[in-house]
Amino acid sequence: MHIKEICLEGFKSYATRTEVPGFDPYFHTITGLNGSGKSNILDSICFVLGITNLQQVMASNLQELVYKQGQAGITKSTVSVVFDNSDRSRSPLGYEDSTKITVTR
Repeated sequence: MHIKEICLEGFKSYATRTEVPGFDPYFHTITGLNGSGKSNILDSICFVLGITNLQQVMASNLQELVYKQGQAGITKSTVSVVFDNSDRSRSPLGYEDSTKITVTR
């Protein structure tokens, strides 16, 4: 199982719905200019998987995960990670018939 796509909305530097598709099953790189949101992609994965220590995602409280801490009229953030589940030998129990699994927080 591997990440197939990430969808962010209102999360840190991603104000509007942003989809990041095309993850390779074996190798990933995230490149871009300083301040373009590279670290926030990794933080979003940690967030959706349930990280509880906010210092690991460079935040002191949950409000800091919302775009501009809600000051721009955006009051919530949503992150979805879509996992490719086409390899049934690695599927979680109960999900063997699903080709993809989406986890949203």
